[in-house]
Amino acid sequence: MPHPADLRITRVDPTDDLALRDWYDVERGAMLLGREQMPHWSYEEMSTAWRRPDPGEDARGYAAYADGRMVGGAVLYMPVLDNLDKCWLGVCVRPDDQHAGVGRALLSHVEAEAVAAGRTELLAESKIPFAETTFHRHRRFAEQAGYGFSNIEVVRHLGLPVDEAELAGWTSGAAAKHEGYRIETHVNAMPEHLLASLCVLHGQLGVDAPTGEAEWEEEQITPERYLANLDSLVAAGRTIYETVAIAPDGTVAAQTTMSVPPPGRTDVSQWGTFVHREHRGHRLGLAVKAANLRAVQDAHPQMRRVVTQNAETNQWMIAINEQIGFAPVEASMEFIKRI
Repeated sequence: MPHPADLRITRVDPTDDLALRDWYDVERGAMLLGREQMPHWSYEEMSTAWRRPDPGEDARGYAAYADGRMVGGAVLYMPVLDNLDKCWLGVCVRPDDQHAGVGRALLSHVEAEAVAAGRTELLAESKIPFAETTFHRHRRFAEQAGYGFSNIEVVRHLGLPVDEAELAGWTSGAAAKHEGYRIETHVNAMPEHLLASLCVLHGQLGVDAPTGEAEWEEEQITPERYLANLDSLVAAGRTIYETVAIAPDGTVAAQTTMSVPPPGRTDVSQWGTFVHREHRGHRLGLAVKAANLRAVQDAHPQMRRVVTQNAETNQWMIAINEQIGFAPVEASMEFIKRI
């Protein structure tokens, strides 16, 4: 087993194929330990994300070596356009090298990097079985390092395909509430005339959605940043479905995003769904989710599951997900440490 005093911790070079592949293997082994049936991104998706990062973030990866072997890894994501006091971080250790202090050493290293960059709110999360949220080893690890409980998001899965008659029923029922709005689905692209209002909507998500003990300011999403991230996702082999509700004035009033993985995987990711605060009460959330789901399963009949997560206090979105048929499978527990 490695000893913390013998560790060498370095930044991971995303252009180094061998190091990046080893880093992915460490992360995959740690993340799926005890939850082997859960979905996980492919190496192609991970490597593309690091080689074509979000221009609104300073993203850093770290690796811990002992006796010439990579035994652990860590990530640090720091917004550079807004929320400059915050960062997301995480550590993982190769399963055979756990319980030897590697994770603690990595965490201390990444925390020091974050503090040196002026970050005073450190955020982390871990997937934990519902029955173990109060005592799971990941929670104990976080609390021993000075992190407190911030929030729980419930991870839910939906089996595919969803019955077409149900989709039609949800669509028609919602349509009666949003006369004058138009529902559109766009794949791997977004019309230029919709980009500005869509970016405003994406930026408000962190402010309006429940986020526990962390308070976020509006995220600065520009059309250029949106398109750069979309290009990165497509380059990784993903197919991005964005369904929007267009208000009578021509602006985006609601949106939802689904990511279809590259060949070899059958788990679709349901990302954000958000209705502009001035357009709520028209069943637009259900309308865009139903339309997006229909588009995805019609075009990709090989997909078998949709994965999503929402704060356990977000009763409005939970109600929609339960109506569609999503079932809870595990907790995504979020932690916060203030410096």
